[in-house]
Amino acid sequence: MAANVTPEGCGPDVDSLYYNLCDLSAVWGIVLEAFAAAGIVFSLVLFISLLASLPFMKDKNRRSSVALHAFFLVCTAGLFCLTFAFIVGKDFSTCASRRFLFGVLFGGCFACLLMQCVRLNILARRNSGPRAWVLFLGAVGLWLVEVVINTEWLIITVVRHPLRSLNVTAESDRATATPCNIANQDFVMALIYVMTLILAVVVASLAIMAGKHKQWKKDGACILLTSLSSLGIWVAWIVMYVYGNEKHGGPTWDDPTLAIALVANAWVFIIIYTIPEICCLSSDDESQQSYGGDLYPNQGAGYETILKEQSSQSMFMENKAFSMDEPNQGAKPVSPYSGYTGQLRSSVYQPTELALITKALGNHPKDPSYDMVIPRASTNSAANSGSTTPSTHTETGNTAFTQTNGNSGNGLHRTSQW
Repeated sequence: MAANVTPEGCGPDVDSLYYNLCDLSAVWGIVLEAFAAAGIVFSLVLFISLLASLPFMKDKNRRSSVALHAFFLVCTAGLFCLTFAFIVGKDFSTCASRRFLFGVLFGGCFACLLMQCVRLNILARRNSGPRAWVLFLGAVGLWLVEVVINTEWLIITVVRHPLRSLNVTAESDRATATPCNIANQDFVMALIYVMTLILAVVVASLAIMAGKHKQWKKDGACILLTSLSSLGIWVAWIVMYVYGNEKHGGPTWDDPTLAIALVANAWVFIIIYTIPEICCLSSDDESQQSYGGDLYPNQGAGYETILKEQSSQSMFMENKAFSMDEPNQGAKPVSPYSGYTGQLRSSVYQPTELALITKALGNHPKDPSYDMVIPRASTNSAANSGSTTPSTHTETGNTAFTQTNGNSGNGLHRTSQW
């Protein structure tokens, strides 16, 4: 009669098979249920993120691992889902799924990790990995071995121990279902192939550290930590499941032990391996894009971009380079008052009134009536006598001086010519 009492936290319509999902006295079931549900959601988000980032991956060595990552996430999500089969009660379907899917899902995860180790070992030594379909087929082949082993083992156990018909309650009938009527040692022995895969992953991940290309050792370190953590979890739950429960906890601790092992190992896969791998994929693509942009700058950059990027000295040198295309201007005279400068006076740019007067004098004929002379007083020597000799002397193209020697030899004469 006590078995029909509804536990605290469960409704009256809840089947007794699902009491562990809502029973407040069985806290382990509620806690594991929450962690398993969060793991399913998180695995789905990571799977979508992985597929969404596929078009943006440029490195073929990174793209070759996407199929393995996707298969790995599917198996990890299956481990979270399988946890509910260990939380709920025992019947034929739940016991069959426990015995069969436990090894199959773990086999798929460790098969993917082993093929990742093979890929990274090749990349660490040759920096060129195998194709994606080769890696995926290798992982599927390793996984199918465990599928065949578990299928054969399940069929043999069901045929050898048919269902018992007992005149007891339904709870006892469920507990004596054939898939559940298996010794703990037999369940562990059926997982020898999975244990072999774990050891192979540990050894292969250690071999990655001996490669010469260091950029792939970071991925190998993630796999090494994941495999070592998984190895520790498996040793702990096997010891507890085979020896500890019989001496201390009894059969009531079997389901919590296996459920905790599932959730713990699945979260190790997510935190230590999957999240860093997806982050490495995105970060490597961004670094390659930035490196490519620095290696191949924009060839069509305008003159304004050059002015912004270069320093003042660089701008000066650049402006000198542009000025080389301009026509050469004549050599400047040493002195503007020298008599022989090597170039025409009219080519000298003098925007003054005197320059305009000089230009006008050069255009008109040499007629005294048209000469524009600035009058200036001149003295003639007392020793010079005789005929009057007019002379006109122009200095610097601006003024003219007239010296007149009279008969008396000592007179001052001012002559203006217009």
